[in-house]
Amino acid sequence: SVLRCRVNKPLVDVRVVKGEPTELSCTVSNKDVQGTWFKDGLKIKNMEGVRFEKQGSVHKLIIDKVEDFHAGKYRFETEDIKTEASIFVEDPPQVDKVLLKNLTNVPTVTKAGQKVKIKIPFEGQLPIKATWLKDGMELVDDTRIRVDKADTFTMLSISSSERKDCGDYKVRLKNDHGVLEMNLKLVVIDKPEQPTGPIKVIESSSNDITIQWKPPKDDGGKPVQSYIIQMQQVGKEEWVTLGETPKTCTTFTTNKVEQDMGYYFRVRAVNVEGASEALESDEVKAASKAIPGPPDPPEIVSTGKETITISWKVPHRTGSSRIVGYTVQKRKKGASTWVPVTNVPVADRKLKMTNLKMGLQYEFRVAAVNAAGVGEASAPSHPAFARDSTEPPGQVRDLRVSSRDSTSITLTWKTPEPKDGVDVKGYEVEMRSYVNLNWTKCSVLPIKATTYTVKGLQAKELYFLRVRAVNDSGPGEAAELETFVEAPPPVVPPRFLINDRVKTLLVIKAGNTIRVPMHFEASPDPVVTWLKDGHPLPKRASINTEHGATQLLIEAAEFSDTGTYTVELQNQSGNKESFSFQVQVTDVPQSPGPVLLEENVPKTVTVTWEPSASEKWESDLYYTVLKRESQKGLWHTIGDMIHTNKFTYTKLIPGRDYYFRVVAKNCLGTSGPSETVQPWRLQKQKADFQVKQREYKGVNQNQPPRFLVQLKPRVVTVGTECQMSCAVTGHPQPKITWYKDGRDLSKDPTYLRKNVFGVCSLMILGVVKNDEGEYMVEASNDLGRAFSKASLTVKGNN
Repeated sequence: SVLRCRVNKPLVDVRVVKGEPTELSCTVSNKDVQGTWFKDGLKIKNMEGVRFEKQGSVHKLIIDKVEDFHAGKYRFETEDIKTEASIFVEDPPQVDKVLLKNLTNVPTVTKAGQKVKIKIPFEGQLPIKATWLKDGMELVDDTRIRVDKADTFTMLSISSSERKDCGDYKVRLKNDHGVLEMNLKLVVIDKPEQPTGPIKVIESSSNDITIQWKPPKDDGGKPVQSYIIQMQQVGKEEWVTLGETPKTCTTFTTNKVEQDMGYYFRVRAVNVEGASEALESDEVKAASKAIPGPPDPPEIVSTGKETITISWKVPHRTGSSRIVGYTVQKRKKGASTWVPVTNVPVADRKLKMTNLKMGLQYEFRVAAVNAAGVGEASAPSHPAFARDSTEPPGQVRDLRVSSRDSTSITLTWKTPEPKDGVDVKGYEVEMRSYVNLNWTKCSVLPIKATTYTVKGLQAKELYFLRVRAVNDSGPGEAAELETFVEAPPPVVPPRFLINDRVKTLLVIKAGNTIRVPMHFEASPDPVVTWLKDGHPLPKRASINTEHGATQLLIEAAEFSDTGTYTVELQNQSGNKESFSFQVQVTDVPQSPGPVLLEENVPKTVTVTWEPSASEKWESDLYYTVLKRESQKGLWHTIGDMIHTNKFTYTKLIPGRDYYFRVVAKNCLGTSGPSETVQPWRLQKQKADFQVKQREYKGVNQNQPPRFLVQLKPRVVTVGTECQMSCAVTGHPQPKITWYKDGRDLSKDPTYLRKNVFGVCSLMILGVVKNDEGEYMVEASNDLGRAFSKASLTVKGNN
């Protein structure tokens, strides 16, 4: 007998864009068989653009460039077999590839005021709707802008371009076969805006004026190269150009001014397109020349056998310009003639005069010097002898306690009243307790400052303290006071200040900063210790503790930072307090591995995939399975909240192509998809068959409800979807009722309930904190009832 030929791989429908190549291919069981091709029922003899190939048992119909007339139904036929498929020709909008590349990659540049025309020819099945958008908003015609739309092109026209026309444009071409979007950029070059005001006067004197401004907010699309500065005298019409500054300099000083005269200034920014509008100032007046006022009388700092040192302060009136120095004069007490001490002004405000006659008494005065000249002289200083100090200093003034605590007291005082020829070399601080009559020095050497902190005192004790000024002749008269030491603050056991902001679980994205501040109260200050999983923190972690707060900081979180963190407080008495919290470092999941399709059960397809690498560090990861029924169709979710690596889809329709994709999800987002390469098709059964029904001998199939798959506990994050499912059997078919914390959910529209062939599911679309609790499903029929329970835990706040 001769074996009949059969089809091993039939023809498959194809969709192809006009102008692209395509082919129809089928495989038969006998490589020696010849066949015939038909289109729309007619034998193909000589069709333009169509050729046939035979490679062993594979027969192909090949079209190198598809045109509209190639669309239709094709059939390959031999004596024993035939197989059919259709070619669908799609003609979406298309633009020449070179033009498209130039438009999208190269900005259109024009100058302000010029016309702009951007014309885009296109092809495709009519009608084609063309839309122009700028910065996301559709363009509409106005007095300057017009959008033309024809069957073969669209064009944007701007009669006079302006800077505000700059931006990102999008052209969207759409017909029944598809959408083409193009992103364009338009750049309009113009002069800069005027510099940013106001013009500030930094310095004004009788000789010069310095002004300052800020760069323009819009440089016109080209960098600012310089600034032009002009000046106009009040009362005159002419503007005089003073000069230019480079782009980096926004200050200008002119000396072309006269004292007591008023002026206006204006500044223009310049780029390659020209100069901007001018920024003008208010009236600026050149100051009159003024000499400094008199300083206060100089003070005697110290005296020696042939020397006297004096000091002085800046005068209250400095004049019209800064002070450059001081002249110092001297005279013998009772004389009327003042003699200069130096030939040039003294820059400092202190001077030691030498070569004086020992035993004589001198007076001194000073005058400040500025650009206007020498100012008024000060009043004379107190007379001073040129000799060594021969007597101890006087009593210090205003001795008082400035602060105190449980173990120390801080004193402050003022220097003694000045005496002729008497200087101060330092101060002695002494103390004694209330029950001790002997004074004890608080420091070995005299102290130079007029403040001192006495430490090591006993709380609640009364003390006597005194301070004396000293010089080479010895200590002066003591200033004394009586004071006490405060009681120590009460001991406050360490305690954390916990509020709603303190979390016991932190979910951190990898690479982000971990920053955990903890506030506490304790007295005295406790020892603060941080641990991770009972061990010291890694070196990357830093701890900062001050003023009743301690903070953990990790600049860039890594997966290894996941764990339990504990912060401990312990005071000197051994009181200890601790607080622990969990840190989970996660990230958007990585894509699942390759996707495989198998027919484990007839008329179904089982989708399996390799786990995402993120399962190693993500405990709350789950998968979503999607399908579509053509290469360009929309994806639809067919399985969600899947915690395994397998899913079986049962709703297959014979003769259709199915594509599947799998994504991994967690609380931070969705991974990239893993997809099947080849479609899955369930073949139509064409063979006729008869079923001979066997005589039915009644069997009692009734059985009480029984759960094949129990509910499982779930942990989800606020705002995500949650699906709880189980599987139940029984005859008659059990009635399914869902409960939350004992409350019947049958009439609650918040929850979506399904029962498909005994697979029962409860869906919560947007989980909130109140959805947390215990869920129970009840299955019941005439023979009994069965129950399954599980808890739902919700992380995060609403």
